[in-house]
Amino acid sequence: MEHAEPISIRICHLYPRLLSVAGDRGNLLALTRRCAWRGIRSAVTEADVGEVPDFTGFDLILLHGGQDCEMRAAARDLEMKAGSLREAIETDAVVLAVCAGYQLLGKYYAPADAPPVTGIGVLDAVTEGGSTRLMGHIAVACDLGQAGPHRLVGFENHSGRTHLGPGTDPLGRVIAGSGNNGEDGTEGARYREVYATYLHGPVLPKNPWLTDHLISMALLHRYKDPGTLGSLVPLEDQTEAEAHAAALRLACPPTGRWRAAIAARPRLRRAVSQDPEAADQAAGRYARQADEGMAWTSR
Repeated sequence: MEHAEPISIRICHLYPRLLSVAGDRGNLLALTRRCAWRGIRSAVTEADVGEVPDFTGFDLILLHGGQDCEMRAAARDLEMKAGSLREAIETDAVVLAVCAGYQLLGKYYAPADAPPVTGIGVLDAVTEGGSTRLMGHIAVACDLGQAGPHRLVGFENHSGRTHLGPGTDPLGRVIAGSGNNGEDGTEGARYREVYATYLHGPVLPKNPWLTDHLISMALLHRYKDPGTLGSLVPLEDQTEAEAHAAALRLACPPTGRWRAAIAARPRLRRAVSQDPEAADQAAGRYARQADEGMAWTSR
């Protein structure tokens, strides 16, 4: 992939002051830093209430989470932006939508004790409010095709129960946690290049594989060059890998059958007696190995 000028992507951060709970702004930082470390330029435009940009001029759009009152304000304003946003999505602009942003791309969110909030209907998804919150560390098995099988980790905190229709695929399959609704084992949603999820944390810094996938698809959108896929220079991701492993251990603690695995294996029995922390880490590895075959393809 050769270009006369340095390559770049154009990012739109939707509602940066209205929707950015649980550290979600860290997703923007992860994207721009991983671009900069590779010499890829990123131009960031903020679009808040009252501003109606041409979304077709962006390669990657971020729409994050917020409380119900902020979500209602965003929904009212999003009516003015919906046409351009839909057009961008249908021409494969990349979108990362988190929590409230996820719900706003669906058909509606109906809280348990308030009138429904209408979404723009890009995703074939509806969300009903529940009486309890789905909250905790979560691990999800994903297969985005070109990126291959991976695990997505983060923290979920939502009362909405989202159900997908036939026009939208899940982002992945829950390994541990609640996911979309705590019932059907799905998490998030995918449509074209829309990646929607309930995972906060923020999600991208501890899942560098997903960050790089979004950057690759944004480059493909910008330059229409299939050579951009898989062309990103690898980065030294020790810190990111450690953060991912720590989040995975929190979501999948070595309990129950994994403690039985410890007792059944001489090497792990020695680890238990000599270093309990190392034993927990080893048990976590067995937990991850046990579901190696669980690949979830979202298309």
